Amino acid sequence: MRTLNLGILAHVDAGKTSLTERLLHAAGVIDEVGSVDDGNTQTDTLDLERRRGITIKSAVVSFVVGGTTVNLIDTPGHPDFIAEVERVLNVLDGAVLVVSAVEGVQAQTRVLMRTLRRLGIPTLIFVNKIDRRGARYDAVLREISGRLCPAVVAMGTTSGLGTEAASFTPYDGGDPAFATHLVDVLAGQRDALLEAFVADEGSVPYGRLRAELVAQTGQALAHPVFFGSAITGAGVDALVAGIEELLPAAQGDPEGPVSGTVFKVERGEAGEKVAYVRMFAGTVRTRDRLCFGRDGRAGKVTAISVFDRGAATRRPSVEAGRIARLWGLADVRIGDPITTPSSPETRAPGEARRHFAPPTLETVVVPGRSSDKGALHLALAQLAEQDPLIALRQDDLRQEVSVSLYGEVQKEVIQATLLNDFGLDVTFRETTTICVERPVGRGEAFELIGKEPNPFLATVGLRAEPGPAGSGVEFRLEVELGSLPYSFMRTIEETVGDTLREGLHGWQVVDCVVTLTHSGYWARQSHSGGVFDKSMSSTAGDFRNLTPLVLMSALRQAGTRVYEPMHRFRLELPADTLGPVLPVLARLGAVPRTRTPGLVEGEIPAASVHRLERRLPELTRGEGVLECDFDGYQPIRGPIPERPRTDHNPLNRKEYLLHVVRRV
Repeated sequence: MRTLNLGILAHVDAGKTSLTERLLHAAGVIDEVGSVDDGNTQTDTLDLERRRGITIKSAVVSFVVGGTTVNLIDTPGHPDFIAEVERVLNVLDGAVLVVSAVEGVQAQTRVLMRTLRRLGIPTLIFVNKIDRRGARYDAVLREISGRLCPAVVAMGTTSGLGTEAASFTPYDGGDPAFATHLVDVLAGQRDALLEAFVADEGSVPYGRLRAELVAQTGQALAHPVFFGSAITGAGVDALVAGIEELLPAAQGDPEGPVSGTVFKVERGEAGEKVAYVRMFAGTVRTRDRLCFGRDGRAGKVTAISVFDRGAATRRPSVEAGRIARLWGLADVRIGDPITTPSSPETRAPGEARRHFAPPTLETVVVPGRSSDKGALHLALAQLAEQDPLIALRQDDLRQEVSVSLYGEVQKEVIQATLLNDFGLDVTFRETTTICVERPVGRGEAFELIGKEPNPFLATVGLRAEPGPAGSGVEFRLEVELGSLPYSFMRTIEETVGDTLREGLHGWQVVDCVVTLTHSGYWARQSHSGGVFDKSMSSTAGDFRNLTPLVLMSALRQAGTRVYEPMHRFRLELPADTLGPVLPVLARLGAVPRTRTPGLVEGEIPAASVHRLERRLPELTRGEGVLECDFDGYQPIRGPIPERPRTDHNPLNRKEYLLHVVRRV
């Protein structure tokens, strides 16, 4: 039987979870369709999801269509939880993008479709809510073609739009207008098809056109569009048939080397880690020893469950193409590639890759009771296992914990989760924007072993200089590999990465090349009685403590510039409201690039987006539509915000040395 790993994606409130319920009902997995409003859907299982009526965590369910087992992954639609969507994209064979027939193409719809097309994921489009007042057919098709992708194929027609009797009728081979439409769309991708049709229309039978539609859909060149209603079930049968016919099945050799990717981690009833894994090749069995990540972590599989007909069923093994839950991998993390000790170290097709912008907001989490600080850190660490992008950050000097955010709704969810699941009542400081630092020049520094004021038994010299945009941090060697024991070399590299999490102004340093220029150590020394003498022998701790000092000295010499995250915005508004809107955009730091009576496009600091969203309804009589996409970083204008530092970020050389000497 074929396997298809299918994602359901949409802008919030387009009806994505309701469509999942309807698909499960159509496949016979559930007897009654659940309701998001009633909080009884199959995939929104968290209490918080059911109370708020939104999807927060991705969820997997399974059903069978003909000869295909579909593992359906329901994803959040709210942009604050885009990290969940990102992890799912790495494991999909195909997707259904849900669009509302009333609201049409919305901001998040464009972000999702742009990413799906960039990744080449075969995608069907389902226009939902044709039974709602204000539902549109031709206008939505024009929006999809103009704002999402030009190569769209309407797969049928509707009747009774905007009423409970609304229906969808699929086209078939007997409709000459549909055949002509297929040629118009598909021939744009296949010159041979166009030439054959121009030479003789009769030489291109419907069967060939349908086969070409299947091929181009599977290559993400064409996107079939279905209409219907998840509430009434209209058009869902046609969509199910399209899923089976048009989307390609999972590939992979069950007998090949094991290759998989962890896209979700949760805690079981006993507090144990459970890893959701998409298998790309090979077969994993209970009691197999697996390697994950690039840092030597490993574990033995103690149990496996595979999704089958709506439920996760215990199985002795899971093979290529399937999604499974694995127990026993205590150190596993989201994004880890899965292999066996005997498998070649290769990058899994779905191994963690970034498709969306990183979080651009940060807030300090404050426990209601000071005695809860330890419990809070532990609870947030567990949440970070499930969502690494919250980027837990501990400030040891101030005894504070910060987390990264996509938006205010995510903050509310974290607050409710801490209260409901961990019994911790917390508040938050004001949300701030996460900036980054980039070096502007070259700087070098070194400390020699046995030379004042270096109190450590280590020699470290480092050069810091700018790297290519988007390169992160690169560590290079200008010393011989054998000049230091490997463990010391590894310690220096790891400490460089840790230190650059906070630069001269407290922000993470990116696009930086750090080169080790000097190294030295004292070999292990013993007393005459054979007892190890630490006072005469270098240890990893010497390098761990000295490296931040040298690196920050080099970075001070190089200098850094602070950059703030920017968004590209598109604002549709009534023509007569343009005058009042433009001064507000200027005060928020926005820079319009194009401007017409009904449209303004340009860049705006990420810190100002939320304020613009709040002002927009009053400025545009509720008719303004704002779309924003992350557009990289630009040098900050105005005063540079200082970020609270931790104790490993030395700005004052003498004070830091004294602090470290006392600590050791």
